[in-house]
Amino acid sequence: MTRSLVLYAAIGLSMGLLAANFISTAQGQSAVARLAYRERKLPNGLRLISLQDNSTPTVAIQVWYKVGSKDDPEGRSGFAHLFEHLMFKETKNMKSEMLDRLTEDVGGENNAFTADDMTVYYEIVPSNYLETLLWAEADRLASLSVDDPNFKSERDVVKEEYRERVLASPYGKLGLLIEQKSFTVHPYRRPGIGNIDELNAATIDDVRKFHDTFYRPDNVTMVVVGDFDQKQLDAWVDRYFARIPKPAATLPRVTIKEPSRTSERRYVEYNKNVPLPAVAVTYLIPPASDADAPALQVAETILSEGESSRLYRALVYEQQLAAVTGANADLREDTGLFVLQATMAGGKKPEDGEQALYRELKRMQNETVSPAELSKAINQLVTSQLRERETNNGKALALGSAAVVQGDASRANSEIEQLRAVTATDVQRVMRKYFSDTNRVVIFYLPESMRGKEGE
Repeated sequence: MTRSLVLYAAIGLSMGLLAANFISTAQGQSAVARLAYRERKLPNGLRLISLQDNSTPTVAIQVWYKVGSKDDPEGRSGFAHLFEHLMFKETKNMKSEMLDRLTEDVGGENNAFTADDMTVYYEIVPSNYLETLLWAEADRLASLSVDDPNFKSERDVVKEEYRERVLASPYGKLGLLIEQKSFTVHPYRRPGIGNIDELNAATIDDVRKFHDTFYRPDNVTMVVVGDFDQKQLDAWVDRYFARIPKPAATLPRVTIKEPSRTSERRYVEYNKNVPLPAVAVTYLIPPASDADAPALQVAETILSEGESSRLYRALVYEQQLAAVTGANADLREDTGLFVLQATMAGGKKPEDGEQALYRELKRMQNETVSPAELSKAINQLVTSQLRERETNNGKALALGSAAVVQGDASRANSEIEQLRAVTATDVQRVMRKYFSDTNRVVIFYLPESMRGKEGE
């Protein structure tokens, strides 16, 4: 049930905002429909964001818990991921997997995902089942059965996921290494999927403590988008959620800040299952809420979106150094990470791949991108977001991620225009600002057969 995600958002309580349905745009650009949502907070701290859209008889419900892998206890990585699974087990009023029956048996769907900063549960159902799903979400928030049999069964599931995704996959461990080597003190360094030894060492008391600490109403942002009556929605939310007490204990938050890098760090790792050498280079970048985030997203798209991107064209097509290459601007609540990767073609050296990556970065630092290339990248990003917002669930994702990751739902209504406002000078500026030699970590991930031979 684990997926990765990206960021989006919105805020608007007045009837004036409800009437103003379009965000102004520059001349020649199409208007972007405003997410005319409402937001309110219950006395127990639960935040409700709702967007009424009666155009189709469906509704999406998303429950965002502000607890992700960065909140896993030290020595207990994988707890947030574990609870993504446990939340589908028994409650006071529901049998195990009953939520599947409440959604799938009426033609709907449900799922969940865990990320660095949050865990999200969602359902998409015919709108006449909205009350039932609100009751179910409140029931598992208030009365989840955190017992030893459920803990052990779901721990086994998480361990099997680790074996499949990390141990059995040739490059599965590289993703973990990127986080572990890129962060020195911030808990982003811990593996979100978990760690078999740490999961084995966990006790039911550890698990209950984690649940009691983070699964509480004042740590919830619920987003409801689709076919409903606002008055009725408010009444149902009050009926099922307002009765859940807010604990007296203060919610713990991660306050550790990753220090700036002052020199390059290099690592070499070997794996007997790796068929071809790979290289990864990472740079620390600011949080998702930072003003430079849109320009970094555009830079990522120019570098790696599609076969016409700079990295693919240079490393795969022209120089034939790499079989696969790409970049990712991983924007988070705290310090983000810009990652460039290349899996080398047969017989090619990772050192050559590393230098080829640097050449493409230098090009973007020394030369402004062309108007056509800039326009193409921005259009790709905007089109992707607009396509996502065509669905109730996509709109809910935009609102929830803006509210939880960026701290302000209204950012959903400015994000697209901020992307459209990015200039070639902005792209060059962020490339010069963040992609310095002293701000990089380099990882070579090599076949065991290359041990002692790298550089030859």
